[in-house]
Amino acid sequence: MTKRLRREVNFGEFLKVLNRTGRPAYLPFYEHFASPGFIARRTETPFDTMTMNDPGYWDIYVDFWLGMGYDCIPMEISLNLPLESPHKEGVSHGSEAHAVIANREDFERFPWPDEVSPIDFRPFDIVASLLPDGVKIVGGVMMGPYEWVSQLMGVMGLSYTLADDPGLVGKMFEKIGSLHTAAVRNLADNDAVGALRQGDDLGFKSATFLRPELLRELVFPTYTKMAAASHEHDKPFILHSCGNLREVYGDIADCGVDAKHSFEEVIMPVEDFKREYGDRMTPLGGLDVDVICRSDPDTLRRYARAKIEGCFADGFWALGTGNSLTDYMPVENYITVLEEGMMIAG
Repeated sequence: MTKRLRREVNFGEFLKVLNRTGRPAYLPFYEHFASPGFIARRTETPFDTMTMNDPGYWDIYVDFWLGMGYDCIPMEISLNLPLESPHKEGVSHGSEAHAVIANREDFERFPWPDEVSPIDFRPFDIVASLLPDGVKIVGGVMMGPYEWVSQLMGVMGLSYTLADDPGLVGKMFEKIGSLHTAAVRNLADNDAVGALRQGDDLGFKSATFLRPELLRELVFPTYTKMAAASHEHDKPFILHSCGNLREVYGDIADCGVDAKHSFEEVIMPVEDFKREYGDRMTPLGGLDVDVICRSDPDTLRRYARAKIEGCFADGFWALGTGNSLTDYMPVENYITVLEEGMMIAG
């Protein structure tokens, strides 16, 4: 592995950020996702050719985050739902590639998992066994309610069904939502899990994919249940969602979401979000991926320092990208950002 970033870590300091209960002793780090290629380059391993079932996979994964001074291990596991091959004739790898439910008959025939086992919980136990003192998992379900429904029905299929059979769309969101909530309840009961999280990209540059009133009807009730399940165990709930969500940020806060991740400069810089909503939801990350990828070290340090000064004055922010650690991001550039963050005390 390239240079390890050493510091004393304590997940309790990150909890102060998430709960906005006190200034942490140092600036915590947070990312929603790191691509296998980035992890492979950082750890100098063949991680990008491995599967979760390969020996050493989770050891590399945990060591990757620990080696950068993180006090949490972000991880998510997919629902136990089969998806069609993305190689259907006439469709791209995008939204229509996995569509398997077009009508109520498809819905009834689909092999839905039992709520007792909505996901494979074993990886969380494996990671728990690898954690040193002071480190916790921030865990959840891969893809959110909107993402799963739009995958299983296709974006076009979902759009047509909203007009032709809105009751079926309601059943889809209710079923998917029940599986997510069941998974969160189980994870929240795991002592190794310090906070819960959900990724669910709800929008694009100028608006949400679904109208705000549909999000309030179909998606946000599940967020509310997941946040409540987390809070029953005194654990915060984090939402990662890309897109322009300005019209529904108040609704998301009303769901009980404690912290928000994913920010784009062209939509709403993280500093602006903090000024408008920081008393209700903690912003996480927000450094532009393109700036990190393209900047020289001196420029990058100045950029990171400006973000830190703009977001960490009250202590309620964590350093990280606005989206994720991509395959094309230079590892050394990201380490430069983290090194700048390590100079900041509470």
